[in-house]
Amino acid sequence: MSQKKVCIVGMGPAGLMAGTILLEQGFEVQFFDHKKAAGRKFLVAGHGGFNLTHSEPIEAFLEKYNHQFIQSAIQQFDNSAWINFLEKIGIQTYIGSSGKIFPVKGIKPIEVLSAWMDRIKKLGGILHFSHKFIDFSDKEVVFTKGIQEIKCDFDYLILAMGGSSWKKTGSTGEWKTILEDKKIVCEPFEASNSGFELENWNEINSLEGQTIKNIEITYNSTKKTGDIVISNYGLEGAPIYFINKEFRKDREGYFTVDFKPSKTIEEIKNVLKKSKNKTDGLRKMNVSKTVIQFIKLRTTKEEYSSSNILAEILKGMKFYPTSLRPIDEVISTIGGVSMESITNEFQLINYPTIFVCGEMLDWDAPTGGYLIQGCVSSGYAVSTSILNNKK
Repeated sequence: MSQKKVCIVGMGPAGLMAGTILLEQGFEVQFFDHKKAAGRKFLVAGHGGFNLTHSEPIEAFLEKYNHQFIQSAIQQFDNSAWINFLEKIGIQTYIGSSGKIFPVKGIKPIEVLSAWMDRIKKLGGILHFSHKFIDFSDKEVVFTKGIQEIKCDFDYLILAMGGSSWKKTGSTGEWKTILEDKKIVCEPFEASNSGFELENWNEINSLEGQTIKNIEITYNSTKKTGDIVISNYGLEGAPIYFINKEFRKDREGYFTVDFKPSKTIEEIKNVLKKSKNKTDGLRKMNVSKTVIQFIKLRTTKEEYSSSNILAEILKGMKFYPTSLRPIDEVISTIGGVSMESITNEFQLINYPTIFVCGEMLDWDAPTGGYLIQGCVSSGYAVSTSILNNKK
């Protein structure tokens, strides 16, 4: 019996995972990417701290995802399975103080990707670069390479071309028009895991690049602790990204920052009232120099000199977002192929030999390892669906 032929478009974590599993099961797998190398966004994501997943229990882990299809995929291939896979290709990991999981110190993103690509090559995977996806049918996928048109027939096609952020890495979202022309419903792309542009920010430019640690952000009923970074347009950082989803619901209102979540407002008032001046009181509570400068820039002299008002500001300074950052600057996007266009096995409803995984799909998750985990888990789920389909 001849091998089943699989074509995978996109060499990010989702496509690579789907292809690796199928190669291990004896499929003939060809990978295509329009860039000159694999995993470009995977590598760029590693520049800010290469967390591969998170160590929290599966119940809490699943709550980070906004769609049951992705939650189901993670139950099939969870954080432990992903760690085991990495160990199998020679990448050891460790759990950081925040619960995030990283490669052991000294292992760079390119080394993780190289180990993975070596595994694929040893299994017989065929790699095609500089191939631009332009069309497909239920039996054939079409590319251009330069002026040459290339057609490849398949038993199964896996689309894993990413979302629409960080276009320089290859996630252009240009595939969306091609799929919509085939009557496949796609949702508009929107920024996710983005910094907030904020009102009245010009006076804060002097603090650009400074980090404010151990704060708690509240937006409506959503809370998140962590570190934030002052930018030239507003604030960014994991707690900011976490409340993006809440902001997108109505795009109005404000969030508050508690600069001292370890103390009650009454404790802060008492320290401030007993201190020789307000700056001295803030220092006694180990409020950082950056936060003190920040508060001075955001308050009047009268507000800063009042123990009661300053305590309220320290426990809940208000910020009014005007917008998220432009899509190309953000870590990830929502939108893409509608979950209504696929089965729970990640097949396109109108094209049962074609599967979709990774950030092409309309799902959302915060940073902290959850995005990569969602991608590799959806890739694994696709490979499982194809294996079950073959039986």
